[in-house]
Amino acid sequence: MAEGNGGPDGTGAEAGAGAGAGELLGTGRTADVFALPDGRVLRRYRDGTDARGEAELMAHLAGHGYPVPAAQPGERPTDLLMERLDGPTLAQAVATGTLAPAAAGQLLADLLRRLHAVPPRTAARPGDRVLHLDLHPENVLLTARGPVVIDWNTATEGDPALDAAMSAVVLAQAMLGMPEFTALAPAILVPLLRALPPVPDHQLAAARARRAANPTLGPADHAHLDAAVALVRDCAARTGAAGV
Repeated sequence: MAEGNGGPDGTGAEAGAGAGAGELLGTGRTADVFALPDGRVLRRYRDGTDARGEAELMAHLAGHGYPVPAAQPGERPTDLLMERLDGPTLAQAVATGTLAPAAAGQLLADLLRRLHAVPPRTAARPGDRVLHLDLHPENVLLTARGPVVIDWNTATEGDPALDAAMSAVVLAQAMLGMPEFTALAPAILVPLLRALPPVPDHQLAAARARRAANPTLGPADHAHLDAAVALVRDCAARTGAAGV
């Protein structure tokens, strides 16, 4: 239902797993995921991304009780070893009707609030928090132990309002690109935005600029960007909140 750096793109199957990796489970815009014999999975970035910082961040979050997969660096800098999780994505749960759109929006908001309550690792500026910057329904797995957030390669530290703006814009942009889900967008976005502090206009503009600069997006993605921002503004207005 939403698309970030980890969304399927149908490429990379020929990348090769290397020693110790097994079946190719999935391929995304920047990385491939392979099964490992010990029951874990190997996420390997094709674009040269160094995964060691991602592993360190996930360990930091796990240490503070935030729901992330258990992870550690692999043999290559581009490799991340993670526990294999079972369960549908939040997007799949909404698409199949097992979870109401409003409940999905509230769950996303709760995950953002919990993330922004975790102590930052560096906090270069007062108020900085850990930001996911791609927290949307396809990056949330509904497991037996509860929701788990995946795909932390875009994470950084900064203003939590930017994280909220990014989640809203990514979600709106993706749903506008899928006619079968467009009508559901307000049913998810309004509860999401209502449950979070108001997003300042400059952070919505920053989220738009960040999406526009994403090299993994295609022409169809860019075509929906301005409409996505307008949809976020409209949904924010429905909450009665100041800001966007």
